[in-house]
Amino acid sequence: MEQNGSEILGFIGLGVMGGPMCANLLKKSGRKVVAYDSVQAAADEAKSHGAEIADGVARVAEKADIVFLSLPSIDQVESVCEAILAAPRRPSLIVDMSTSNVSRTRALAERLKAEGIAFLDAPVARTKQAAVEGKLFISVGGAESDFARVVSYLNCMGSDVLHCGEVGSGQIVKILNNYMVFMTVNALSEAITIGRQAGMEAEKLLSLLSQGSADSFVLRNHGMKSLAKDDFPEKTFPMTYAIKDCSLALDLAKEGGFSPRIGAYTHDLMCRARDAGFALNYHPAVIQLIDGRVKVELPERV
Repeated sequence: MEQNGSEILGFIGLGVMGGPMCANLLKKSGRKVVAYDSVQAAADEAKSHGAEIADGVARVAEKADIVFLSLPSIDQVESVCEAILAAPRRPSLIVDMSTSNVSRTRALAERLKAEGIAFLDAPVARTKQAAVEGKLFISVGGAESDFARVVSYLNCMGSDVLHCGEVGSGQIVKILNNYMVFMTVNALSEAITIGRQAGMEAEKLLSLLSQGSADSFVLRNHGMKSLAKDDFPEKTFPMTYAIKDCSLALDLAKEGGFSPRIGAYTHDLMCRARDAGFALNYHPAVIQLIDGRVKVELPERV
């Protein structure tokens, strides 16, 4: 379905990340966007940016040529895709911008392909503020021709849009990107704890480390902006999200017959932080377990 020779876009999932992503798509793409979210407030926000609000998934499928998804997990992605398949009229391409299990993503892509619908996995990385500013990191898996069709739309939402290979490759890059972040946060938490115990203030320590070979994006962002300041707000990539993404990396390792030790330790630590009351806090809150402010029995060190 086209309007004035232009593709109509659909967007399903208007949450913390999906809401501002949809807003940027509306602002920059020059296309009509039909959106849906089960939360009315989220739908109303999208409407205020110019989206046409649908009353369900099937209605988005009936109107849109390309549908973007931003959902909590592969469970919801599969469910929404089944609803799209059941619709009277279907889009020709689905772009999943959620972070999802690799094997199930590939199986879903095959199912959709058999029904004549192309599929790209295009999970996003970086913060809510990056989503607002349109500066997300987007790693994409799927056919080159499908990527070429949507790259201009993805550029509306991200400053770094990479085609990573076949379906599932985007998920691999995103999952392992976050996996590395979680382990680095763990390492920085231990370094800060050791430094504080030896008499050095955390902000000064990280400022000095940033001038040496220990410097990294995580040190300058998660370290300086959160760990050193003991600032772990809610609704900013909470512990539960981090645990989910770390679990996806461990699942991927298990499928390949590998048993990672550092990642498993980090996952266990985050689970203990969740259970200690930090489920909704920004995930660097793990430092409060590491430095002993919260008394829990920590997993054995690797």
